[in-house]
Amino acid sequence: MTYDYQNQSRRDFIKTSGLSLASLIAMGLMPAEKILANPSETPPFKNNPFTLGVASGDPLPDGVVLWTRLAPEPLAEDGRGGMPNRKVPVQWEVAKDQNFHHVVKKGTALALPELAHSVHVEVDGLEPWRHYYYRFKAGPQISSIGRTKTAPADKTPISSLSIALASCQAWYHGYYTAYQHMAEENFDLVFFLGDYIYEYAINSDNLVRPVELSNAHNAKVVTLDQYRLRYALFKTDPDLQSAHAAFPWVMTWDDHEVENNYADENSQYGAAEQQFLEQRAAAYQAYYENLPLRSTSMPNGPDMKLYRQLTYGNLANFHVLDTRQYRDDYTNVFVSGPDAKKRLDPERTILGEKQEQWLYNSLKHSQTTWNVLAQQVVMTQIDRNTGPGKEFSMDQWDGFVANRNRIFSTIKEHNVKNPIVLSGDVHRHVAANLKENFHHPDSPNIGAEFVTSSITSGMDGSETDGYTPIWLNNEHVKLYNAHRGYVRCSITPEQWTTDYLIVPYVTEKGAPVQKLASFTVENGRPGIQEPRVQTNKNQENTESMT
Repeated sequence: MTYDYQNQSRRDFIKTSGLSLASLIAMGLMPAEKILANPSETPPFKNNPFTLGVASGDPLPDGVVLWTRLAPEPLAEDGRGGMPNRKVPVQWEVAKDQNFHHVVKKGTALALPELAHSVHVEVDGLEPWRHYYYRFKAGPQISSIGRTKTAPADKTPISSLSIALASCQAWYHGYYTAYQHMAEENFDLVFFLGDYIYEYAINSDNLVRPVELSNAHNAKVVTLDQYRLRYALFKTDPDLQSAHAAFPWVMTWDDHEVENNYADENSQYGAAEQQFLEQRAAAYQAYYENLPLRSTSMPNGPDMKLYRQLTYGNLANFHVLDTRQYRDDYTNVFVSGPDAKKRLDPERTILGEKQEQWLYNSLKHSQTTWNVLAQQVVMTQIDRNTGPGKEFSMDQWDGFVANRNRIFSTIKEHNVKNPIVLSGDVHRHVAANLKENFHHPDSPNIGAEFVTSSITSGMDGSETDGYTPIWLNNEHVKLYNAHRGYVRCSITPEQWTTDYLIVPYVTEKGAPVQKLASFTVENGRPGIQEPRVQTNKNQENTESMT
């Protein structure tokens, strides 16, 4: 649909498009038999319609979101996956065993053409803190089997929790080998911290994989059809599908799900505000369609509430943030000298007023041992000038100093226990302490930040790069590594342990995985304790897998 933005305010746009989309999402969540006269009627498929796999997400103690999208021709250029323009019933089952001898929940959902024939099933009535298996069926075709896990009951003591962190997966830059290794582990939860897709044109300049793509992929993504096609391309990867099927995921975005470095209503590429809102609405709808998100995150035109909280017993409280949709704009990414004073403006926010107040209120009342911010961009201060001057990135939390200080003040004033920040974005593994005063190395620690590198973005990585001296010149930074990989966090009431996993290359298949470093944070002692770093590359490493 095309909107006349010259004569239509943003409020009118939201009213026109958002309510219609909300009603469609509500219809998709209803049992198919309440809408279709013959819910068993399914059109014939040329191929298996489950080419994009299955996924689960946002676990609660009594349920989880199940997702799939019908696409017998996933790379059809119109973004519709080779599906007809009609409602399609999709059966689903949840069982306690992978053979489905003990089915505990089942039903029939609707895959709507208006939502790219995606299916979001919000299952409830499950037992807390246990594994379940799920699958879908459309006509005679049955999907692959996924495994998920519910959250523990509120305030329940739990002895351990294992999570993985991933970010930045440019499909065209290499193979998702990191996901292959991740899927072989035993995680309770995966946090994806942004840049699930990239909007850039794909062509011989950036395509590493030896595949031929139609010219439809060689264009910047701005329309709903293009976003749908881009998600389909990325999601055809078997290793990504395996990781989705192995664990429930908690999703948040950064910029490339829409456009590089965008800030709220502001495009960094000169698009008019109203034109960019149309692009953002398309991007947000495609994001919802292709990921295991609850209806509480349904898009409303160019707006979509993604920040939320997940509590795991009495052990961990996860605050999933959105640092992209509500942030104040900036003129230059890197600032120094007098221009750097703009970042100190007390009115600047990266979260927006409503999200800020929600976060502070949640932190104040948290009763868990660990309090976690799962978000996108680096929070710790990084002075990028190794000389006497100062230079900072306005795209990270350094561009929103007052907002960062307000969070730190809330943590101190209300004695928030054991703050941990999880981040992505920079395509590097980074571990750092969060300081009360970053300009004084001996200043007390507020908490710790663990940044995961990219899955593939940036192609093959390396141990060091040209930015290594810059980052390590900041004394509170304890690790900087430019390899690709993911992060594993093991959480107990006594300590938080973070392992950094790397793969030596992504431009070819078959890379092994190796544990690069391990850091711990002890309960009641803010900041990182003694690191254990793998330094001898020739030493036999029991963590390596092929």
